Amino acid sequence: MKKNLLALAVCGLLQSAGASADETFFDSISNGDANLNFRYRYEFVDQDGFNKDANASTLRTRLNYKTKAYKGFSFFIEADNITEVIGDNYNAAAGNSPGNTQYPVVADPQGTEINQVWFNYAFNKNAGVKVGRQRINLDNQRFIGGVGWRQNEQTYDAVSGNFNISGSKLFVSYIDNVNRIFGEDVAAGDHDNSTVLANWSNKFEDFGKLSVYYYDINNKDVAAFSTGTFGAKFAGNVEKFNYGIEFATQNDAHNNPVNYTANYYRFDGGYKLDKATLYAGYEVLEGDANKAGAAFRTPLATLHAFNGWADKFLGTPQDGLEDFFIGAKGKINGYKWNALYHDFSAQDGGRALGTEFDVSIAHKLNKNVSLLLKGAFYNADTHASDTKKVWLMVSGNF
Repeated sequence: MKKNLLALAVCGLLQSAGASADETFFDSISNGDANLNFRYRYEFVDQDGFNKDANASTLRTRLNYKTKAYKGFSFFIEADNITEVIGDNYNAAAGNSPGNTQYPVVADPQGTEINQVWFNYAFNKNAGVKVGRQRINLDNQRFIGGVGWRQNEQTYDAVSGNFNISGSKLFVSYIDNVNRIFGEDVAAGDHDNSTVLANWSNKFEDFGKLSVYYYDINNKDVAAFSTGTFGAKFAGNVEKFNYGIEFATQNDAHNNPVNYTANYYRFDGGYKLDKATLYAGYEVLEGDANKAGAAFRTPLATLHAFNGWADKFLGTPQDGLEDFFIGAKGKINGYKWNALYHDFSAQDGGRALGTEFDVSIAHKLNKNVSLLLKGAFYNADTHASDTKKVWLMVSGNF
């Protein structure tokens, strides 16, 4: 019954856009693919400065449906519901739980919303345009991503184009609104934008991949997020050794009240052993200790994946950030594990910002269900406060 209702809704939408409805069109709807996903997560946070620990027990239920292509057109819709299970002893952030400010932040507010809804038109196998609320993850998501770690994903109301030109890939997008992880019930959950993204990449056989990008962020709600960033990244491997090098420069743009220029650079590498991979890296986001707001920033990034899982550096410190990290990861008897250590310091002046140890272990029970146990242990120095976080997550995909 639900599938038929969805089919009628899609039919109406496509007809309103001027598409013709015939037997083949209806087949594209009735033969579409539905997916149901559950993700339960328990998150514990012990943070200095709070008398109470956070205990967040949440369940995300995700349902989506995608039609088969019809004369190049396809349609996709995805709805998420985040529900607190058993208790809500945590601060969901951004004003989502005003009665729980005595707890540390766990940015997983409850609620139901449309996570994605878009039309795609494929001109051919090498080019297409997507219109609507969509997921945008570019490169390693250091600058543009979906923050998929949080229960409520970040998505974009946008028009995007993907073009494969002689083996090179070009992605361009105009973003009208950013649907942030804090949800639709608070002002911080939606940011009005007139943002333009451009990302070109090319793979060189037996050598590596080059990406060049320009991100012109015009955030009409938070002026400090308005920036222009131009950069390039090259990643490759030689036998058992892999490496990456990236550089970007950023300046204020549009309504940003601070006139500044700041740089970003990252070097990392890894070496594959028989049952593990050793890796290390050095990442720098420049700042200015004497000028507030003049630090390199990444407002659309998947920040949890960088600078420690404890999320103590979601915003770049005024005097910048240097992150030296070293770790090891591998797989034993079906269990994936990862352990890494961070040493943080200020880029401008060198003050110590703390250290962090992160560890995770994941296991797939079967083709549908997977488990994850993860921890982050941050020891503060002159930044933030000592923080311990532990996660237990169960994911089911059907």
